[in-house]
Amino acid sequence: MTNYPTLEIPETLACGPGPGNTDPRVLDSFARAGVADHMQPDVLRGMVESKFMLREIFGTKNTYTYGVGGTGFSGLDCALSAILPGDKVVAFVNGTFSGIDGLTIRMKASTREELAAAPLNPQPESVEIIDVPHGQSVTGEIVEAALAEHKPMWAFMAHWETGSGRINDIQGFNDACEKHGCLGIVDAVSSLGIEDFNIDDYPAVVAWASCPQKGVLCLPLTYAPVSFTDKYIGIVSTRGCYTYVHNPILEARHWGIVDGKDVEAGGYHRTHSGYAVAAFHEALRITLAHGRAQKAADYAYHEKALRQAIEAMGCNVTSNMTSLVVFDLPGEFAGREKELVGACRADGFGIWPTLSEPTQIRIGILNQLTIDAINDIVGRFVDAMLRMGVEIDKAAIMNDLNGYYAEQSVAA
Repeated sequence: MTNYPTLEIPETLACGPGPGNTDPRVLDSFARAGVADHMQPDVLRGMVESKFMLREIFGTKNTYTYGVGGTGFSGLDCALSAILPGDKVVAFVNGTFSGIDGLTIRMKASTREELAAAPLNPQPESVEIIDVPHGQSVTGEIVEAALAEHKPMWAFMAHWETGSGRINDIQGFNDACEKHGCLGIVDAVSSLGIEDFNIDDYPAVVAWASCPQKGVLCLPLTYAPVSFTDKYIGIVSTRGCYTYVHNPILEARHWGIVDGKDVEAGGYHRTHSGYAVAAFHEALRITLAHGRAQKAADYAYHEKALRQAIEAMGCNVTSNMTSLVVFDLPGEFAGREKELVGACRADGFGIWPTLSEPTQIRIGILNQLTIDAINDIVGRFVDAMLRMGVEIDKAAIMNDLNGYYAEQSVAA
């Protein structure tokens, strides 16, 4: 028998689109959780309070608001499960992850024959994928034109697309869905817990799905937040869906949501881990204590500092998200993005390339909302650029960065 050594994973600075570095308070809550039965009263209390905190974070009165065990893909699978074979759907794609969502939709909407024809990449006649070029946002005008032409039952869009770092027009999406009698589904994986918004302000969007490891900043494998309107739940209760584990109605019962109402805590639930519940509960507490508006302002404040420093190195920034900067290297170094990212990652500095063409660099600031953290990120990236041969003045860039913070402090 092979004797494998103990796995030791070193500390790294996660500076990509997500996951971000989990808050030490969340890790401590996870580690301190006792070995408890999943029906232990504190575990049940944690689940009930998490459900209520999620409603505050989403900005909703939707009773069907809870966490789906797993990553963001688990939450999205649950939200998209109401789509049945033959349903007419329009999906807007402007990056890697909305592209994966689009593929999921094509799989769910395919007839048996369409799925058999291309099991891993079906092309159902009932689904229209609207491809928006990399680096551009989905606008209200694009949504309006597509829905007016195709008249679908469902429309789908990512709120923030981390594949290209673009914010899409959620108000325009909602308005077009409302005008054309379409049911909206939104991927809020990258916006929940970062942007300050209330989902109840977008009534034509009937389903929202997010993730635990970005704005909420819990451990990646805990709970993906979802929220459904009564209209969406009514459709599922009438038509059903082809899943048990990610059934929006059955899944809600594990959180004490039955027939549209919160029931008394203590009912049986799937074996949720006390460790995961403790970590998720603490992450939600931290988000609410920070305050949604303040957290959104802090992201915008620090993203601007990072953006200006990146541009001062001669890079071209193409993103407009406040948690992620996506950019091209200076002209003569174009094409070496993956090389630079690889060098940074080998040094414990976890930045990312884009996963679709054209290849760009992505630097994120999830849970890095301090002046010291941004100085560290910028300093590491300047050093990496210098090692690659880019001629830049590190002292000048760091001075400008600290100048920005000094000016903002005086203005405040």
